[in-house]
Amino acid sequence: MNTLFLALRNLLRNRRRSITTLLAMIIGLVAILIFGGYSANVIYGLQTGAVQRSGHLQIQRKDYFLYGSSTPAAYGIADYQRIIDLVKRDPVLAPMLAVVTPTLELGGIAGNFAAGVSRSVIATGVVAEERNRMFQWNDYGNTSYAKPLALSGTAQDAVVIGTGVARVLQLCGPLKVPDCRAAPAKPKAQGGQVPDDIAALSALEKSDIPAAGETRIEMLAANAHGAPNVASLNVVKAENVGYKEYDDVYLAMHLAQAQRLIFGAEPPQVTAIMLQLQHTSQMPAASARLEQLLATTFKTESLEVQKFETLNPIYGQSVAFMASVFTFIAALIGVIVLFTIGNTMSMTVVERTVEIGTLRAIGLRRSGIRRLFLCEALLLGVIGTAIGVLTALLMAFLINHSGLTWTPPGYVYAYPIKIRIWGDLQLLFGSAIGLTLVTLISAWWPANRASKMMIVDALRHV
Repeated sequence: MNTLFLALRNLLRNRRRSITTLLAMIIGLVAILIFGGYSANVIYGLQTGAVQRSGHLQIQRKDYFLYGSSTPAAYGIADYQRIIDLVKRDPVLAPMLAVVTPTLELGGIAGNFAAGVSRSVIATGVVAEERNRMFQWNDYGNTSYAKPLALSGTAQDAVVIGTGVARVLQLCGPLKVPDCRAAPAKPKAQGGQVPDDIAALSALEKSDIPAAGETRIEMLAANAHGAPNVASLNVVKAENVGYKEYDDVYLAMHLAQAQRLIFGAEPPQVTAIMLQLQHTSQMPAASARLEQLLATTFKTESLEVQKFETLNPIYGQSVAFMASVFTFIAALIGVIVLFTIGNTMSMTVVERTVEIGTLRAIGLRRSGIRRLFLCEALLLGVIGTAIGVLTALLMAFLINHSGLTWTPPGYVYAYPIKIRIWGDLQLLFGSAIGLTLVTLISAWWPANRASKMMIVDALRHV
């Protein structure tokens, strides 16, 4: 206690220098916490969107993730309902599960005969009610633009498309898509008159074309045997799915309709079984249990488990990018604080050389001198950390309630800028302890040099 009291008095002896050093520490800690809180919010937002779309875990046919996107029938899970029932009844998995639902991914070409346009799409066969329950997952309280899928309670031929698909298929008017300009007129074909046989075929097709203003489309896909199969579908809604690349190819339909399109009258299959957990922290336990089931109960099925990080590569890339930037900023600020405090303590040692000699002369050991200067650095670290944390929390509160927004790369929605500091104990304690350690490390060399001064040389220092 005496050492701490002396250390505090020594800091107060030169208030200007102490305040300058504290300001450097406070500004550095605030910068680290603000960016760390911002990074955490971005990562949690990306995770929320990924888990809402694909679940935490997926059971797939082995190698489907690498090779099956173009041939879903070759990697289908035949007895999927039995697997779902066993997973739901499993005593280990059951308490962790929020939603377990099958899905069928397929590619095809969607066309609007009335407008004479078509485009390639990526279709998903879903169980609408279960998929809507997945969209409700929001473990971190993030701003989410996920809306219930409009397929609930609709006919089996109903589909939902992205606004980008609606724009290309010229369905903006019937579907009431906002900010959708009419497509430019196609140039007229050059050349002579159309041959009679082609004209007759065109007239025959036009007899089955829906009238303008209707929202029926045709989808062409390859069935399980590679032959083309066509389904007539009714578009019930166009939705903006959040980022443009996916919005331009998105199509969602009922699972039974997708299965008929690919498998026809054969036994239906799915390409994945999605598992959404109550909390992301349960993933290691759930994944381990699934691996155990696949190695025992389902060992003949040739299945594997994929995590949402693998299914959504942009999530892992974003986490790695944020971590690298945070590490760079923390290291840069740490070096600045290191040299600032080291310079402050070195100047203090020089100014108090006679005092050091006097203390040594009256019996204070070298360890006592070292401890005195380290206590001063520790007090600077504790005070700077406390003020820095409080300042960062205040700034985070102001930013969170400022209404500032930003649009992430590839997205079309503007998300509020949030700083997530309070409640993130790892960020708070990690930054505070790290800054305090940097303070002690920077003071060690000046304190050690002061403790090794010869008493006679120190007393005659001018």
